[in-house]
Amino acid sequence: MDEIHIDELKIFANHGVLPFENEKGQYFYVNAVLYLSTRKAGISDCLDDSVSYADVCGLIIKEMTEHTYKLIEAAAEHTALKILEQYELLRGISLEIRKPDAPVDAEFSSVSVKIKRNRHKAYIAFGSSENYKEMSKEELIDKALKLIDEDPFCRIRERSSVMKSSPYGGVAKNEFLNGVICIETFYEPEELLAFLHETEKNCGRERKEHWGDRTLDLDIIFYDDLVLRSSDLSIPHPDMENRDFVLKPLCEIAAEHIHPLIGKTVRDIYNDHF
Repeated sequence: MDEIHIDELKIFANHGVLPFENEKGQYFYVNAVLYLSTRKAGISDCLDDSVSYADVCGLIIKEMTEHTYKLIEAAAEHTALKILEQYELLRGISLEIRKPDAPVDAEFSSVSVKIKRNRHKAYIAFGSSENYKEMSKEELIDKALKLIDEDPFCRIRERSSVMKSSPYGGVAKNEFLNGVICIETFYEPEELLAFLHETEKNCGRERKEHWGDRTLDLDIIFYDDLVLRSSDLSIPHPDMENRDFVLKPLCEIAAEHIHPLIGKTVRDIYNDHF
């Protein structure tokens, strides 16, 4: 991945834990590395095919001066997110905020916080087999996808059609509605899982019976090409190859996606099993 660097951007702003830092302000220095492909811009010599470092500098200055944060960690997080939201060509950003006049009773050059945030692609399977209050299964799915798409850390890029399926696992009794979405997200895997669980809860999900009927189910199928196994989360989803209600809609939007453990495309896995 290519890089555009912004070094030592000097900004006077009002960030700090102590009251006088918010009132009097001080100088901060920002270093940024923008990760993107510059090949198209290099061939076309057209700024529309790249990201304007002047505009990014203006955005950093705007974010740093129009808001006041106690922590430079918060200033870095909000500024990085705003830049990634604004420029979809960016695949990631590294952002450092230096504070040379921090109130530290010692001789030092500066203190700083440096973060790196990337744009990730994830495939999420959704399902519902139970109405909630006055909401039908279709309405619950629509609500959940709206909550996901409106979250500042997520954007839905593709959505499969919805299919009907029989209960899976031998416990649930009702017919399911299933599908898959592709999202771009700034969440790390565990953060994404927590967000999806909260979305399920907002749609009436109660975890009372394993494999039982549920108002909403959201499962991470793929996250980039990550392979992760922990007590709380497994990526790729460990049972996806046995679920036609996952593979069939996934074939609509990601048929050529290669399973990082099996080494086969989604289409080939579906054909092998169904």
